[in-house]
Amino acid sequence: MKRVMTYEESTHMWGKIWVWGIGTLLLMFPLAICIVFDAWPPITGLLKGLWAILPMYWAVGTIEVLTYVPMLGAGGSYLGFITGSLTMLKVPCAVNAFDKADVKAGTEEGEAVATIAIAVSSMVTLAIILVGVLLITPLTPILDSPVLEPAFDQLLPALFGGLGVALIAKNVKLAIVPIASMLILFIAVPQLASSGAMFVPVAAAISILAARFMYKRGWL
Repeated sequence: MKRVMTYEESTHMWGKIWVWGIGTLLLMFPLAICIVFDAWPPITGLLKGLWAILPMYWAVGTIEVLTYVPMLGAGGSYLGFITGSLTMLKVPCAVNAFDKADVKAGTEEGEAVATIAIAVSSMVTLAIILVGVLLITPLTPILDSPVLEPAFDQLLPALFGGLGVALIAKNVKLAIVPIASMLILFIAVPQLASSGAMFVPVAAAISILAARFMYKRGWL
C-alpha cells in the first residue's frame, strides 16, 4: 500500500521544488539576455562585482535562515523566502498574526498562523502591485509631490514602530539590549542607517543571546 506523505514531508518536498524552480527562473532571464544579444559580461568584471556583494548577502542570508526559520516554521519559511521582502514585510505580518491569534512562534499553531499570514501578505502585495502598475501613470504627479515625500520616508519606521510598541510592551527587559545596541551602532556609524533593514537579523541574534544571559542570571 502506498504511504501517504505527512504534512511536514509534503511541505518540504513542494518547498524545495519551488525554491529551486524560482531560483532557476531568476537566473534564466539574465542568461537569456546574454544569449539573445550576445552580450556576455567579462569574467573579471563579474567576479569583481560578485566579490563586492557576495559576502554581505551570504552573511545576511545565513542569519535570516537561523533567525526566521525557527520563528516561521517550514511552510512560512519556504513561502517567505520564495516571495521575498521577508524582513520588511513577511516577518512583521507573521509577528502581528501571532499577537492577534494569541499563539507562540515555534509551535504547530504558530507555524500554521505564520504560513497563512505570509500567504495572505503575498496575495495582497501582488494585488497592490497590479493596481500600482495600472495607476502609476495617472498617480505619478501626486506621488512625486513634495508634500507627500516626508510621509513616504516614514513608511518603514511607522510599520516597525507599530509592531515594536506591541512587542516591547510584553517584556521591556528583553527589548533594552537590542534597542540600545542598534542605537549605539547607528549613532556611531550614521552611514549604516540607509541599510538598516540588513541589521534586523543581527538585532534578533543579539536579543536571543541577551535573553539567554538574563534567563541564566534569573533576571527574567
